[in-house]
Amino acid sequence: MSVFKDKTLLITGGTGSFGNAVLNRFLRTDIGEIRIFSRDEKKQDDMRHDFQARMPEVANKIKFYIGDVRNKSTLKYAMKGVDYVFHAAALKQVPSCEFFPMEAVKTNVIGTDNTLDAAIDAGVKCVICLSTDKAAYPINAMGITKAIEEKIAVAKSRLSGDTKICCTRYGNVMCSRGSVIPLWIDQIRKGNPITLTEPKMTRFIMSLEEAVDLVLFAFEHGQNGDILVQKAPACTIQTQAEAVVELFKHQYRRDVVTNTNLTNDTNNSSRIGELENNNPSEPEIRVIGIRHGEKMYETLLTKEECAKAEDMGNFYRVPADNRDLNYDKYFKEGDTKRATIEEFNSDNTRRLNLEETKEKIASLEYIQNELNGIPNLV
Repeated sequence: MSVFKDKTLLITGGTGSFGNAVLNRFLRTDIGEIRIFSRDEKKQDDMRHDFQARMPEVANKIKFYIGDVRNKSTLKYAMKGVDYVFHAAALKQVPSCEFFPMEAVKTNVIGTDNTLDAAIDAGVKCVICLSTDKAAYPINAMGITKAIEEKIAVAKSRLSGDTKICCTRYGNVMCSRGSVIPLWIDQIRKGNPITLTEPKMTRFIMSLEEAVDLVLFAFEHGQNGDILVQKAPACTIQTQAEAVVELFKHQYRRDVVTNTNLTNDTNNSSRIGELENNNPSEPEIRVIGIRHGEKMYETLLTKEECAKAEDMGNFYRVPADNRDLNYDKYFKEGDTKRATIEEFNSDNTRRLNLEETKEKIASLEYIQNELNGIPNLV
């Protein structure tokens, strides 16, 4: 952590899952200050009290700034004296962005432009923008706005002076806020069927810790204008659901009959009797169909990006296309170099089986807390 010694880091959207993961990783290091920038004072207050209780000796390193990436003036105020920025603020829910695409534009596109302008003006040394696999071959509003976010970052990098700008693109982060695993756990505990959209759908999966690792890799090894991705594994949604059922079905057996919503309602006596007589061992997995804007599989690197991608071990680096608009010379001087890898997507990456998926999910701190009855803030 010597590169962060006595430095100031600002995290936009910092009250989210990623911001909490960064604080857990960094607070006890030699970093000087971490600024949490977000528009939700309730989440900031919850985060403040949580870290004051868990890490009282270092919680004073956290500074909270109320603001919105849609408002450049609030960013300029928060950016004074900042060395590094992790830009995580975004609208991330695919269905809500489908219904309110202009809200996604305001946050994901205009908010990114504002953040980068404020960082460059303030002389920030490095900005890492967090993107998503949905930005590659985008078909939904969320993915389209994140794809434009990446384009803005690459364009700004050409004129950013001493400010390095990189993007990280990653798949589903397990147990992050708004993701499906916490929903399934809640459904199991309430004695309800767990719902999934399409069993054969595949998704990249990674932990919050791996998401932080990717950002740190980009910070340390990325060059201006790069997009970096991790070689993440994938699994089907069916396999992921079965893994969660395996881990939490004991809570279903214990709680399904004593569910307070059932026992407090005399009209549910027949339902309770049915559950007791059938003595279900695990919840039903119910298929509800693909939601607005969802794909059957996600892509982390397009074929076009693979043509110039650099293999960096556990990561791929896609360098910026820094040609100018004078294309005449390219009719005379071509570039025939191509990388050997093809499109990198959740259907052709390493596919985890049930046991591997269960092991990966069970290793998460969030899951360990849920299994042991410890409340999770995120």
